[in-house]
Amino acid sequence: MTGARILRGAVGVAGFLLAGELVIRFGMSEDLVFPTPSEVLGQVVGLPADPEFLSGVVATLSNWALGLLIATVVAVPVGVLLGALPPVERAIRPVLEFMRPIPSVAIIPLAILLIPVDELMKVSVIVYASIWPILINTLYGMHDVDPMAKETLRSFGFGPLTVLARVSLPSAAPFVATGVRIAAGVALVLAVSAELVAGGAAGIGVYVNVASSGNRMDLMMAATCWAGIVGVAANLALLAGERRLFHWHRVRTGAAR
Repeated sequence: MTGARILRGAVGVAGFLLAGELVIRFGMSEDLVFPTPSEVLGQVVGLPADPEFLSGVVATLSNWALGLLIATVVAVPVGVLLGALPPVERAIRPVLEFMRPIPSVAIIPLAILLIPVDELMKVSVIVYASIWPILINTLYGMHDVDPMAKETLRSFGFGPLTVLARVSLPSAAPFVATGVRIAAGVALVLAVSAELVAGGAAGIGVYVNVASSGNRMDLMMAATCWAGIVGVAANLALLAGERRLFHWHRVRTGAAR
């Protein structure tokens, strides 16, 4: 089934690119200048040989990884704490629900004004955007813990910390992993968006801005494609780790079928 899905996906992508090639070559007005998929793909293949682009990828991934790590370190303990203390969660939940829908991209101009250090500003925006998926999924995981399992440990005389360590945290771990995987995609979007808005010395977004100033739309599209490739690769890697570590959870929920 996996091979069939990959084949169908490859056919779909090839069909989309072919349709785009035909539309741009024969269906668009000559006044509209837009690179064909074949031109963009040629640049996609050649960009890894560009040292400037590679340094930009390293800068973007560094901010992405640091921001995601900080968000995980902050959000998981807070989510566990709120999940273990329902009265505290009920008191704080309105604030969370108010702040969570705020578009993270919209706070970039505010972050530029408040945080003068470029890299710190970008990492801070990534942290803000990444915290919410991890925090909310951690809360869901804490709510999904089997109450019978907790009561069983309590009946044997185990204290709250032992119940938390032996039942609640292992049960919530798959939800936390899913939150981190979702946050990874969000973090990459914010990393590139912050570079597009704020500029800087290096980054995928900075490279796109430079290509735009030179009217190199093919390079803009190629760099954007590489941002997507990096995002897909990160998601697949985290998904593979999630399936390997929490196969028991997939079997229990029926997701393995």
